[in-house]
Amino acid sequence: MIPVTEAVERLLAAVPAPPEVESVHLAMALHRVLAQDLHSTVTVPPRDNSAVDGYALRYQDLSADSSHLPVSQRVVAGSRPSPLAAGTAARIFTGASVPEGADTVVMQEDCVADEAGLVVSAPEAVSPGANIRRRGQDVEQGALVAAAGTRLSPRHIGLLGSVGLAQLPVFRRLRVAVLSTGDELVEPGEPSHDGQIYNSNRYLLCGLLSQAGFEPVDLGRVEDRLDATHAALTRAAEAADLVLTTGGVSVGEEDHVRAAVALSGTLDLWRVAIKPGKPFAFGDVNGTPFMGLPGNPSAVLVTFMIMVLPWLKAAQGMAPPWSLRETRMRAGFTVERPGRRQEYLRVQVEADAGGECLRRHPNQSSGMLSSACWAHGLAVVPAGVTVAEGDWLTFLRFDE
Repeated sequence: MIPVTEAVERLLAAVPAPPEVESVHLAMALHRVLAQDLHSTVTVPPRDNSAVDGYALRYQDLSADSSHLPVSQRVVAGSRPSPLAAGTAARIFTGASVPEGADTVVMQEDCVADEAGLVVSAPEAVSPGANIRRRGQDVEQGALVAAAGTRLSPRHIGLLGSVGLAQLPVFRRLRVAVLSTGDELVEPGEPSHDGQIYNSNRYLLCGLLSQAGFEPVDLGRVEDRLDATHAALTRAAEAADLVLTTGGVSVGEEDHVRAAVALSGTLDLWRVAIKPGKPFAFGDVNGTPFMGLPGNPSAVLVTFMIMVLPWLKAAQGMAPPWSLRETRMRAGFTVERPGRRQEYLRVQVEADAGGECLRRHPNQSSGMLSSACWAHGLAVVPAGVTVAEGDWLTFLRFDE
């Protein structure tokens, strides 16, 4: 069996070039991957502006004896103010440009204004330059605002909008064909008979792909026949950038996926030292990359997170790191017998006297999905390792 780290390295070494570039509107760019660096053509903010509602003035005009200033103009956001006359103040609102000549804004809560003008109630508490957002303090013209390979979050979308970029160059979203194998599978909503199970992997994988920003191509269930499996794989290879199957990659008499792949492609990787998920396969079908996942639902979840997702991120053109972010947390459980494979345990984060620790679900069967819904993530137990309560383990959060 191939160690997990080596298997992921081999997968990443086989990543193809990113897909073609297309232009999308800012409003449609969420979770897309930038194909080139983007620089600002403007300065943000373009002028000094007020951070509060209040009064703009010259700091030197304030003193304990002379804090009474006539109000010479009113400045609202979006207007172009006149230069500030000496010895006066300007009524100003949040986001409005500071008049030339003013160097300080006093909050309206610290002022009293009447027909005679403005009185600053505590001039000694005002500091020069207060409450002014300086020109270019957010973004300077020409500055890099988003690098190629960035997966665009709502924060990036807002920033790119703030510098006036409407059309963004992004990589086409990768298409991933999803095939479920197994005569025992029936669709949710249909009647089931003895020995049949509902097809959860189809919906699990399509949901995982959509959540991660890829385009699932749902090709449904394939019968447990070699000819049907081969035909389905051929169709999938024509329709997608990656063919992803569940079930049929083990060594049973009804497991036809490996044999079907061999008819029109290659199999470069099989049997990884991962638990759950040992019968993981990687190769190609007519030149289209292929990954075969196990049939058990929790094994599908784990192998997608650990094996498939890093490859997809790299193939999509995302900047590294491609693997899930790791944190270190204390174990609130024991593992007394070392395993031959690296194990990914479904765990919850719980509070104890020492802060936070990981509690494992009592049933780690690869056929269970209820434990994955109960869990907050996966605790990694390396091969050949025992765990004592309080030991530090790598933790992968599902919400990452």
